[in-house]
Amino acid sequence: MVGTDRVSYVNIEDDNWTAVAEYEALANATNNQLPAVPNKNFSTFGKSSAAGMNATSMDIYLKSLLGENCSDRFGNGGYSVVDNKNILYVNYGNNIYAFALKNPYKPSEGIKKCYMIEDVVTAIQGKNHLPSVRVSGLSMTYDGHLIITFSNGIAVVDRDLNTTCASFCRFNDSEYVSNSIAVDENNGIHVASNSAMYKLVWTGTKLSDDEADGAWSQEYTSSVQPPMIKFGNGTGSTPTLMGFGNDKDKLVVITDGAKRMNLVAFWRDEIPDGYQRIADQIQVTCGLPNNTKWIQSEQSVVVYGYGAFVVNNIPETFDSNLVDKNKILQVSLMGPASPASYGAERFQWNTSTHKWSSVWSRSDVSSTSMIPIHSTSGNMALINGYQSPEGWEVLGLDWNTGKTVHQTIFGDVNFGNGAYAVLQYLDNNDLVFNSISGPIRIHYDQK
Repeated sequence: MVGTDRVSYVNIEDDNWTAVAEYEALANATNNQLPAVPNKNFSTFGKSSAAGMNATSMDIYLKSLLGENCSDRFGNGGYSVVDNKNILYVNYGNNIYAFALKNPYKPSEGIKKCYMIEDVVTAIQGKNHLPSVRVSGLSMTYDGHLIITFSNGIAVVDRDLNTTCASFCRFNDSEYVSNSIAVDENNGIHVASNSAMYKLVWTGTKLSDDEADGAWSQEYTSSVQPPMIKFGNGTGSTPTLMGFGNDKDKLVVITDGAKRMNLVAFWRDEIPDGYQRIADQIQVTCGLPNNTKWIQSEQSVVVYGYGAFVVNNIPETFDSNLVDKNKILQVSLMGPASPASYGAERFQWNTSTHKWSSVWSRSDVSSTSMIPIHSTSGNMALINGYQSPEGWEVLGLDWNTGKTVHQTIFGDVNFGNGAYAVLQYLDNNDLVFNSISGPIRIHYDQK
């Protein structure tokens, strides 16, 4: 498992949930400037509640458990990838690491560092890069090359992390990438900056932004930085692919940066006659009043078939003391101590008319900052949010009707806050809830 500070190998056999090997990657990457945090500190925070706290008291509490520079711990390891040799690629600080088990047959012997790129921004972009450039995450091409997403562009390197063969495409200095990417089966790399959607193409030997190779770019609507939760003034979405194989329409979808966001579909390959690169867009309302100032998301669009599901992460009202504060402080208070965000909506793409339509919306459900998912077996969208009197919860909304069909209640404790993480389920239907204090396993009684 990948956390914001460490890599762990966890035994999940039967009902186990035990880390048998760990590597303190953030401490290594920062030369111990951000030292390892004891597990008991994360547990203490997880078992406590933000109820009754404010920006000042929460800031003091976080620093007492996680260190003075605790906000710098987050943003590491966000988008990692594992290859077919069970090697994990992940970023911590300014470094890229490749980790594997020392002994695959005895994981308790520990985790080893196979390869590393130290100060990857300088290694690939040179010494004259902008000081604001950072690594957003990692992915992989279909022919097994590592993709590095920077805040200002995309690079492709071999999996042995040899930067001498790196291929790099740089975006305009005015643009900023804060999310991950989507890679299609033809090695088209779809990435959204805060003002434009790009398709780059890995040809097998180089990364191309040439239209002759199938690459393209298209501006979309952006506005201003929202007061809470969301990063930047453009999309909060990692691009999501829609349409595969023999499907009629091949699209890539995001929510844009308008104050009241739109769901936007781009043709990801050739544009049909009579159309532009943006195939269609539709305003998201989430069933909220017409005078709602902000409807914005920091989450990817959930796609199943030609259906799409989005959430609103911006609360209608908010504590002015939290504006412009670090996102971890904001998300730690949102819900129990500060107003939560509300609203979700499901859309459908029509392959005959090439248009979006709204299927249903819910203005009464909360999704604060956790990445929603779709359950095929349960035919539902799953979200994490906070509502009184139950507190933190996971809700399942029927994909076809929007009706609530599942609820897991955590109460007020911070272990129920899935800050910017993703919901996951094991093969036996146990929930892996990646909370703000670390992952926990929840077993459901099937009786």
